[in-house]
Amino acid sequence: MSESVPPTPADVPAGIDIRPLETVADIFAGAAVLREVWGGDRDSVPTNLMRALAYSGNYVVGLFDGDRVVGASVAFFAEPGARSMHSHVTGVLPEYQQQGLGRVLKQHQRAWAFAREVGTITWTFDPLFARNAHFNLQVLGARISDYLVDQYGLMDDGINRGEVTDRLMVTWPLAAPPQERPSDDRIVATIEVPADIHAIRAASPADAAAWRDRVRAQFLEHFAAGLTVGGFDDERGYLLVRP
Repeated sequence: MSESVPPTPADVPAGIDIRPLETVADIFAGAAVLREVWGGDRDSVPTNLMRALAYSGNYVVGLFDGDRVVGASVAFFAEPGARSMHSHVTGVLPEYQQQGLGRVLKQHQRAWAFAREVGTITWTFDPLFARNAHFNLQVLGARISDYLVDQYGLMDDGINRGEVTDRLMVTWPLAAPPQERPSDDRIVATIEVPADIHAIRAASPADAAAWRDRVRAQFLEHFAAGLTVGGFDDERGYLLVRP
């Protein structure tokens, strides 16, 4: 896998632009996008908080198709000495998904962070979401740094409502080469996850809960034994290696 680079104009589809959400109207449009993507009645990030984060110099951007906001991303700085930024939420409207725009947003975020002397971006995702694992580990080449049990408690959006919010912490060292999938002789263990946990939740919440318990137990056991996640395979799941 070659090193990721900031997006060039050729990487961004015609008519699509990424720019800060600077006005109150833009903030409300960005919040509406996130609300639609996450399926909640309340804002995924409250508009007053988005406005405050943007005004104080944090990363609050929109993905625009012409004048329409079709995606949004919010990130904020960690403690000053860490030279790190935490990406809290990113979303693209359903009709604009599967077009590579998530990667375009991440590369824009990377370039924006570099320009402000940020060395690392972190974020979290649900370990049961195979598509996110594929994107974070295979496409971006980011690292997994921790398993967080019920990180956010109960949430009220359509995706997470009624679910335990276990998360994997992603660390993306921006100047380092992407983490490459380990060779088979380095793999000590694997953690399988379903191809589509959303379908399983809809069909059988009990089966989905069993997946959660099994994956959590395996991660905690392997991390306690000193293993780390070396990559992700669409067939085998997470690939555990010795550091």
